[in-house]
Amino acid sequence: MRIVFMGTPDFAVGSLQALAEAGKYEIVSVITQPDRPKGRGRQMLMTPVKEYALSQGYEVHQPQRVKTPEFVAQLREMNPDLIVVAAFGQLLSQEILSMPKYGCINVHASLLPKYRGSSPIQWALINGEKVAIYLHTSKKKCIFAPCLSPNLRL
Repeated sequence: MRIVFMGTPDFAVGSLQALAEAGKYEIVSVITQPDRPKGRGRQMLMTPVKEYALSQGYEVHQPQRVKTPEFVAQLREMNPDLIVVAAFGQLLSQEILSMPKYGCINVHASLLPKYRGSSPIQWALINGEKVAIYLHTSKKKCIFAPCLSPNLRL
C-alpha cells in the first residue's frame, strides 16, 4: 500500500515510526511544515518529522501551502492509496481528501470533539482526564468523524 504521511511535531513522529516499523507499507513521501527559526538564536531547525523521515531515507516535501495547484499536482503524481495525517498543521482540501484510493486517516491527540485545538493533551491532563488518541477518517467540513479506535487510551 502506497502511503503519504503528513505530520510536523514530535507527536507525529510516533505514527510515522509505527508505519515504517510495520514493514508492510511503502511510504512514498513525507509532507511536513517548512523549517522555521526557533529558540533565542533563531536558528533554523528541521521539524521532528523531517528529521526522522530523512534518517529513514524518505522523500520529504515542505510546501508553504498544500492547497496550491502545483502541490496538489505533485501529490497526485505520488499516487497514494492512503494519506495518514498526524498534527500536520494545515487544512486539507476536498481535492486532497478524495485523492487516495482508501481516503485519509487523521490521528488526533485527544478524544474528539471534547478536546480540540492546539493543546488537547495538556487540557485533558489539567482536567484530570485520561489522555486518548482519536483515529478517524478525514472529511471536508467535518468536525469529527466516527472513531476508528474507540478503545485506544493511554
